[in-house]
Amino acid sequence: MSLPLSHPALAAADPDVAALVGAEELLQADTLRMIPSENYVSAAVLEATGTVLQNKYSEGYPGRRYYEGQQNIDPLERLAADRARAVFGVEHANVQPYSGSPANLAVYLAFAEPGDTVMGMALPMGGHLTHGWGVSATGKWFRGVQYGVRRDTGRIDFDQVRELALAERPKLLFCGGTALPRTIDFAAFAEIARECGAVLVADIAHIAGLVAGGAHPSPAPHADVVSTTTHKTLRGPRGAMLMSREEHAKAIDKAVFPGLQGGPHNHTTAAIAVALHEAAQPSFRDYAHAVVANSRALAEELLARGFDLVSGGTDNHLILMDLTPKDVPGKAAAKALDRAGIVVNYNTVPYDPRKPFDPSGIRIGTPSLTSRGLGTGHMAAVAEWIDRGVAAAGSGDEEALAKIRAEVTELMRAFPAPGLAVD
Repeated sequence: MSLPLSHPALAAADPDVAALVGAEELLQADTLRMIPSENYVSAAVLEATGTVLQNKYSEGYPGRRYYEGQQNIDPLERLAADRARAVFGVEHANVQPYSGSPANLAVYLAFAEPGDTVMGMALPMGGHLTHGWGVSATGKWFRGVQYGVRRDTGRIDFDQVRELALAERPKLLFCGGTALPRTIDFAAFAEIARECGAVLVADIAHIAGLVAGGAHPSPAPHADVVSTTTHKTLRGPRGAMLMSREEHAKAIDKAVFPGLQGGPHNHTTAAIAVALHEAAQPSFRDYAHAVVANSRALAEELLARGFDLVSGGTDNHLILMDLTPKDVPGKAAAKALDRAGIVVNYNTVPYDPRKPFDPSGIRIGTPSLTSRGLGTGHMAAVAEWIDRGVAAAGSGDEEALAKIRAEVTELMRAFPAPGLAVD
């Protein structure tokens, strides 16, 4: 498999960087990418990120800039925000945050003071660093209180969440995370937030595309603020958005600029607008539902092969596997699967006895393989490769991994990746 020389100016100016970009294009083309936070953007999104919009500074908001020459930038940002409101059914959208973590920091700046109590899912249970976890600035500057999942089911116990929230009275209550394989009950979180007087923040970074495509319930009717990245299942550029009810619009906008950042990245704003336009199409709805169908089919195949899945399965794009019964650490399995052409990440599982850098589990997902056109009929083969790869990791069988690698490459050649001009 080869790729045409698609970056002639880069190759002429800096062949070292061009070679690395080309190598990454080939790697993305012939491997089975299963990290659930990764995806393939369309050629249109990819082109938008490389436009001359990169050259323009635009501190402020449309109609209220600190720089002149915004004749094209203002309507571009309005277009992106309009599309976000339409796709997600929200009253206000800010498309300027640089990424998910800065977006969440803006929420803190808008609604809390240093030292205030905030509440979110514990990182080892599937939460995110910026939901008040201790090593994050959000856990150092605020008093973080964490909830988790039940040992017996791997699911959130809302009675426990309510009890903790009423006892601690957090200013912010976060729902959502990075390793949650089940549907988020936004209505239940909203009820608890009302009882304890908290601002409810729904972090849908992982599932934004599923929400946009109707494959996961929307937080819009329930949450005060919705935070999301624009990549992952949404298939946009590496950026973020904050959406809210109109009553919170001024606080959110002020927190983003000038509170945390200067001028927005206009080339990213353009790519976000393109991705949102794509997300509004009927084909995207089909994609979102196919992601979930593939994930559920893959979970069933893995269960049939004796794998232990946290919560017993999945409702979304993500599967969290505890490899303890296989007697293979997650890190060893992830590295072996990478050599086999199956890209996953090692991950802690709830109540993991192992350390985070060498945990018991791996986290896998179906967004990227679905973008390439793989369907439920391919999930048995994917599960079989994972099964063989984990077994090879345990036995040190590099020959078996090489055989899987060849089989993966052959399948990938039949399903070209969006945005990659494969020859």
